[in-house]
Amino acid sequence: MVIGNGMIATRFAAYSAKKDISVFASGVSNSSSNAEEDFKREITLLTNCIQQYPEQLLVYFSTCSIYDMSLQDSAYVQHKLYIEDLIRQQVAHYLIFRVSNPVGFTSNPHTLLNYLVQHIVNKQPFNAWEYASRNIIDIDHMFFICDALIKNQPHPSRIINIANPVNYPVISIIDHIEQHFQKKANYTLLTKGNSPLIDTTEIQPIFESLQIHFDKDYLVRVLKKYYPLHDL
Repeated sequence: MVIGNGMIATRFAAYSAKKDISVFASGVSNSSSNAEEDFKREITLLTNCIQQYPEQLLVYFSTCSIYDMSLQDSAYVQHKLYIEDLIRQQVAHYLIFRVSNPVGFTSNPHTLLNYLVQHIVNKQPFNAWEYASRNIIDIDHMFFICDALIKNQPHPSRIINIANPVNYPVISIIDHIEQHFQKKANYTLLTKGNSPLIDTTEIQPIFESLQIHFDKDYLVRVLKKYYPLHDL
């Protein structure tokens, strides 16, 4: 069973027919949100799922922003930590995937790359944090890694980081987008930001077995795949 209708839920559609697994992918879509009603909606939906399907393996998507000092106190991160604790206390079998910044086909304007691409392509001004880095992962690679862990996890009830082993400075991401679209970004550089310290040691063997290569051209390939020039 898959709960949700966003990018992650769509990519995990293959689990819709599973009777023994609940893939909960109906979280808050805007990580900058402070709207209490958004957080309460997710808590209510998740609690109902847990009560209705207590024997199923629960797959939940948390966030690697937990590891970013500049974001740790945000309402979104605190909400995710609350949800993680709720699951640990109430669910017998679970896998919590702390995910970085998945990139895929989505109309959600709040994803990192969608936000930057829209502002750069449309020549809209925005602020960029000089010392911030972000972790980018293709939604397909995220799915393949999670899928492997779900299918080959002998002892569920764990929290696992799903991320690229490399962070990209936000300035570098902007530069790649500028080169991809041949457009100059209009941004103000603020002396703010941190880099999330994400441990991917546990999933390194999966990278190798699935032949996922996080090389120097990874971000270039992601931009070409999800932001083709002929669609603009």
